[in-house]
Amino acid sequence: MILIGESLNVISKKIGKAFKERDPKPIQEEALFQKAKGMDYIDINLGPAKKEGKELMPWVVQVVQEVVDLPLVLDTSNIDAIEAALKVCKVKPLINSIMCRKERYERMIPIAAEHGADFIALMWGPEGLPRDENERAALCVELIYAANEAGIPNEKIWVDGIVTPVNIQQPQLICLMEFMKMIPDMTPGVKSTCGLSNISNGPPSHLRPILNQTYMVMLERYGMYSVISDPLDEKLTEIAKGKRPDIVKLIHDIMDGNTPEIKSLTKEMQDYAKTANVILGRTLYSDSWLDI
Repeated sequence: MILIGESLNVISKKIGKAFKERDPKPIQEEALFQKAKGMDYIDINLGPAKKEGKELMPWVVQVVQEVVDLPLVLDTSNIDAIEAALKVCKVKPLINSIMCRKERYERMIPIAAEHGADFIALMWGPEGLPRDENERAALCVELIYAANEAGIPNEKIWVDGIVTPVNIQQPQLICLMEFMKMIPDMTPGVKSTCGLSNISNGPPSHLRPILNQTYMVMLERYGMYSVISDPLDEKLTEIAKGKRPDIVKLIHDIMDGNTPEIKSLTKEMQDYAKTANVILGRTLYSDSWLDI
């Protein structure tokens, strides 16, 4: 599993301040930290960056490239900022993201094609979040067809079907897994990614890691190529890099309906089993699911 570090983000007080003050030190420290923690890409998230994005994004890219050689993910809704940053990237970048809205993709796809950049195809359409896997599939076909017409092959496209919070949109988690099953036949050669931490956006902070870890294993089984993840979550990184096959096997068994007797498991494995059942909709979500 390819990991994209999520924490070089404007919403971080430390990083947001460094962006604003053009202070390279915290930015470079974070980039070095993410590399040490095993991240394969670094996501540079400026948010909307409406005012100074065109100058800020290439500056941040250059600051990061001074200390690490990892490929970068350019993450902002400011198209001019993306275009400016592409001109200074030393390693092939990834644009995050191009949503399935004509006013966005008709401008952004030619920019990606011109610079030879990979891009994340976000399944967010004119009506917002798709209702199910079939609406995701329709958006996917539209966006990838437009990219192919511009000369971008499937291999340079990373599909993001959108992860939703477990505590308010539990059924959508199953829809995304069903969508993942459809991708190989529908759009062969494309990669995939997602904002993994969205699943735990809302639940108490101590429950976030196990939700993220468990869902990552489920998505990977259906072909998820990469996730945007928290570099601080060392266990998630271990699982992603194949160091915890015991956890993976347990979750796969539960997905197949072969749930072991809970009392026969260690406390660690009990927590994964209970979490898998919540994500699969077999148990109704509550903040206390691990205690039941």
